[in-house]
Amino acid sequence: MRPLKNNLLKQLITIGIIIVLIIALSLIILLPKLLLPIYEKNIYEYLKQPLELIDNNIDNSNVTSGDIAYIYVKSNGEILTSKNFNRIINTDYNFVLEKIDKKFGNFRYLGKLYYYYTMSIDGDYRISLSTNNYILEIRKDIIKTVYPILFITLLLISALLVFWASNLALKIQHLKEKIDNLDNDDYKDNYHYDVDDELKILSEAIDNMKIHLKREEEYKNQMYQNISHDFKTPITVIKSYIEAVEDGVESSEQSLKIIKEQINKLEIKVHSLLYLNKLNYIKDFSEYKNSQVDLSQILKSCIEKFKIQRSDIEFKIRIMDKNTIFNGTVDMWETIIDNILNNFMRYADKLIQITIKNGKIVFYNDGPNIDENTLNDIFTPYTKGIKGQFGLGLSIVKKTLMLLGYEIIVKNDKKGVNFIIK
Repeated sequence: MRPLKNNLLKQLITIGIIIVLIIALSLIILLPKLLLPIYEKNIYEYLKQPLELIDNNIDNSNVTSGDIAYIYVKSNGEILTSKNFNRIINTDYNFVLEKIDKKFGNFRYLGKLYYYYTMSIDGDYRISLSTNNYILEIRKDIIKTVYPILFITLLLISALLVFWASNLALKIQHLKEKIDNLDNDDYKDNYHYDVDDELKILSEAIDNMKIHLKREEEYKNQMYQNISHDFKTPITVIKSYIEAVEDGVESSEQSLKIIKEQINKLEIKVHSLLYLNKLNYIKDFSEYKNSQVDLSQILKSCIEKFKIQRSDIEFKIRIMDKNTIFNGTVDMWETIIDNILNNFMRYADKLIQITIKNGKIVFYNDGPNIDENTLNDIFTPYTKGIKGQFGLGLSIVKKTLMLLGYEIIVKNDKKGVNFIIK
């Protein structure tokens, strides 16, 4: 069974009304009970004051009150009552005397509540007695004063709650609208936040996410375009030479040599792309983080591979640290070093130098400086660098080092370029 739909505004208003009703009912029920001790304290003071003034003339006008009755018990046992005694309580004084067991208190008679106060002076025992009408009058006065104020207060709270709830629902609706239009470039957000609250922060986060997603989309489109172009070139060359052999324009031997070269280039590009994609999956595995390798040995073996390509370049390794152990696996560091050296081979003039010092690895080549505008994007896949070259190599280097907890920065020297890993 599907749940009934109910928008957030209605839910908030319903919750608000329930809260207000609970508060109102609690005050209506609890307030009288909470105030009862105060009422009783007042009535006992009210009953106590006349007792000091009454004497044998119990109906003296100075103390006679229409709602208080008196019992005067003399030391000789004679008992007097005020004229209004039977009007206040329709029974004899013996019944009242039986009910009195404390200095002051109350008792019930015929479903009605009576309060009393006693005082002993010079052997005479004096009692004042009244109904709970006094308390009822005070309670009535307080209700007339407090409840209207309480009602107005709750009404204002309810109005504020409705206003807040409607404003909150409007903000959430706006956030939903922004999310629904993340991929809509024509969407214009005209909503203005008057309060700098968490919802405004969330709205700004959505804006930043939209910008990020747009950049990612542009980056992917550009990358796919560059990959297509990068793969298309060797395929076109291979196809051309196959056609040339078929037409008898080129010899089979020369064509096979060039086709083999292009296939090797294509294979390298495919492996690079697969490795770059692989890095996105291995980041959740910790095995490579716990591995360590001796970098001095890996550097020597990598350099041997590149010496053959350009015999005019001098390779130098300077180990100025006793500790050459770094985090990672042999495969990962071979990939890092191979891609850096492969880049250096295109631009180095006469020298490629690798230095390990103070926990840093510095790769230097004496080729041309890198344009300052290119430095920030040099590790982005397929970003064009010097002489229009682009590829995945340096991007692979950056991503692999990040997984191992290292960073790489590029700095131009007076002559040449430094790649610094730290």
